[in-house]
Amino acid sequence: MYITAYGFVCKDESPRHGGESVAEVLRAHGVKFVFTLVGGHISPILVACEKLGIRIVDTRHEATAVFAADAVARLSGTVGVAAVTAGPGLTNTVTAVKNAQMAESPLLLIGGAAATLLQGRGALQDIDQMSLFKPLCKFCASVRTVREIVPTVRKALAIAQSGTPGPVFIEFPIDTLYPYHVVEKDSKNLKGKYHIALEWLFTLYSSQVQRCVELVSRAKKPVILLGSQATLPPTPADDVRKALESLGIPCFLGGMSRGMLGKNSPLHIRQNRRDALKEADLVLLAGTVCDFRLSYGRVLNRRSKIIAINRDRSQLLKNSDMFWKPTVAIQGDAGSFLLRLSKALKGHRCPEEWPRSLKEGEAIKEKANRAKADEKTERHLNPISVLHRVDELLAEDSIIVADGGDFVGSAAYIMRPRGPIRWLDPGAFGTLGVGGGFALGAKLCRPESEVWIVYGDGSLGYSVAEFDTFTRHKTPVIALVGNDACWSQISREQVPMLGSNVACGLAFTDYHIVADGYGGKGYLIGREDESRLDDIIKKAQKECREGKAILLNVLIGKTNFRDGSISV
Repeated sequence: MYITAYGFVCKDESPRHGGESVAEVLRAHGVKFVFTLVGGHISPILVACEKLGIRIVDTRHEATAVFAADAVARLSGTVGVAAVTAGPGLTNTVTAVKNAQMAESPLLLIGGAAATLLQGRGALQDIDQMSLFKPLCKFCASVRTVREIVPTVRKALAIAQSGTPGPVFIEFPIDTLYPYHVVEKDSKNLKGKYHIALEWLFTLYSSQVQRCVELVSRAKKPVILLGSQATLPPTPADDVRKALESLGIPCFLGGMSRGMLGKNSPLHIRQNRRDALKEADLVLLAGTVCDFRLSYGRVLNRRSKIIAINRDRSQLLKNSDMFWKPTVAIQGDAGSFLLRLSKALKGHRCPEEWPRSLKEGEAIKEKANRAKADEKTERHLNPISVLHRVDELLAEDSIIVADGGDFVGSAAYIMRPRGPIRWLDPGAFGTLGVGGGFALGAKLCRPESEVWIVYGDGSLGYSVAEFDTFTRHKTPVIALVGNDACWSQISREQVPMLGSNVACGLAFTDYHIVADGYGGKGYLIGREDESRLDDIIKKAQKECREGKAILLNVLIGKTNFRDGSISV
């Protein structure tokens, strides 16, 4: 026997190692997938997870692994898990982790690290990883001894889900994971089934709820702006939908809440939000933040009563010192609040002429959009027409992943998610490159669903290599690429303002051939294919059901549909 560098008495006959401890805690907490790009520092965790039946899904970029874990978190209501190697493996995830932080996704990032005794001595891939992730994560820990593994992983999983969800990070020095020939460790606390009880940090005070009941009951023109937080546990999305339908208040849905009211709800208003907010006498911000998406609060009518509900106090009061003031501000869960409000207002409904008038205005705008879809572009296909036709053919169980700028911005107005948590976009950080990872996580969580990625040709470049992952892991998805040979969202402002298209130009690249090369199936679709576009889409859907990942490389022209949209 001898004492190891990390404080344990070891025997050369013991087969156990730290990776097994990590795997056992993950399995006990119901983790089904670990996304990774393999590296020697983390191999014990991956091998141990595989032995315990946790599926290891390896990607072609570490950011994709984190994006996939993010999608699993959103769709499953549990913690998504990604494991990457030390140094550059971890630095490659920073953008995806920041995206998860701003999207409020519960995520566990596991990272390798240099051996404890070699840190700071020039070991391979040895950097100060903790300082990188402390600003991005709710909890960061560096495991220093094997006995710390189990409590640290348990704590991280609990914190990721509690209060306002978010990412957590644990680094594992290589000598806490690999087996010494003589390791002896205590595993008595690893047996059995453990469950995380969602820690609820915020209390909805009865007096505040009662004040909101009074405000809503007196309102003649109320609107609800629903954000992604309304889809978070513990309140089932279907219960939130029923509460909204009971209240009868017209709703604008954003982020993950798109689809909350289904495809054709009379309460879901998709157009003319700015005009509705000017006219509204009460606005309920249910998990919606007054950031750039609401012009920092400037779109809110100063005469309106405003009820704000958010788990995060800093987001709850964002820009309230400048452009708006809440009448009532509650730090708490949007879904739970809506259920309590609906129950307290049972029998009361918003005056029906108000949502009806908003729907009439929407119909006029939708008709104008349809007219734009019928216009011929100077070359190639009209993107508005393409999106309308795809939307009409979407399967009812479809999940839509949004990854891009101009083409995806148009899709947000046109494509209609069929139900709750069937639209995945990056969130407030606006990250490009989420497509491959989000789609991979979505297909693994909902294998029966038709998963679509709506790509711009620029954003596709970030994750087109994941067609290899889709093929190897038998996770067929359909990618719709709006190929206009340009970073159009940037060019739309840069050219008229600065007189140059520099760095905005791309090429009408044969992305469909790239998909073929990675084992998928690609289609090139141009103006000559317009009459058979529906048939091509239906064929793609059939081939996807049969196991092929599909890429539709659609050559599109320019329209003025999004003139005036912001890129910064």
